Amino acid sequence: MTVTATYTSVTPERFAGEIRPLGRPAILKGAVADWPAVSHGRQSDDALIDYIAGHDTGQIAGVYVGTPEIAGHFFYGADTRSDNFRYGPAPIPQALDRLRQERNQDRPHSVYVQSAEISKHMPGFGAENRLDLLPDVAPRIWIGNQAVTRAHYDLNYNIACVVAGRRRFLLFPPDQVANLYPGPFDRTIGGVPVSMVDASNPDLDRYPLFAEAQKTMLTADLEPGDALYIPYGWWHQVHSLSAFNVLVNYWWDDAASAASPYDALFHAILAVRDLPADHHDLWRPLFDYYVFDQAALAHLSDRDRGTLGPMTPDLARRIKQSLARSLDAGKP
Repeated sequence: MTVTATYTSVTPERFAGEIRPLGRPAILKGAVADWPAVSHGRQSDDALIDYIAGHDTGQIAGVYVGTPEIAGHFFYGADTRSDNFRYGPAPIPQALDRLRQERNQDRPHSVYVQSAEISKHMPGFGAENRLDLLPDVAPRIWIGNQAVTRAHYDLNYNIACVVAGRRRFLLFPPDQVANLYPGPFDRTIGGVPVSMVDASNPDLDRYPLFAEAQKTMLTADLEPGDALYIPYGWWHQVHSLSAFNVLVNYWWDDAASAASPYDALFHAILAVRDLPADHHDLWRPLFDYYVFDQAALAHLSDRDRGTLGPMTPDLARRIKQSLARSLDAGKP
């Protein structure tokens, strides 16, 4: 287990020029220590709860609730077709009141407001608590008590800012996907597949390959005022360690694409996955060459590359039309 690199006094220029190019998670120590929300949280949980509620617009948010038996581990139930929690709409102040009630219980229910858009629910909070590193990225807020979110990845870059409570992140690089035993695409807990392994307490008899993932695992322990940069696609399991926790995060992606990469993945599952092994021996290098090799086709002029040339709106439209015709005709 390796501790994530820590940086202090991070400016926008340093973040963009020194930290992001490394492609590694990074603790940004004290990055939001001057936020009014952090100051309220340091005063008391109640002071922060009142501060958040005072900015609330009354919009309905999504709230997760679990029984004391789950001990904050929001996950599947007996199998991946069920959940061990309930999810439903509620105003954020109602969730805050429930968190106050549960705070002093020996066996509290788990309560979690997940990924509420600050611009929708509390724009005044957003105006008073800004991350100067990313001035144009829309923030989201996460509020709850002690909880564990299993390892998952986001198709975004992320800066997660701890407002209240302590957090621990367990992080794995994207190439560890096979060793993390992802759950199904069809029923996810938070919108993306999650690891079936509890990274903090793995069952290596059932999931032996996770031992390899452990060798790459980074740990990041954060206090109020700290932030964590998570690069695109890095897996992370999140532990909210305090009786009351608040986090604000910023997701963004600089890349533009003419279609969702997931569409390509599912099409490949449909067209390529079940082919014989000797067919895979052809298609694997073809994908590497035509999709992932940035230097591919350098021997051809742009005009001679045809469909494989630089992506333009017209070329994207023609490729989509061709794919639609092929799928409608029942062809791979």
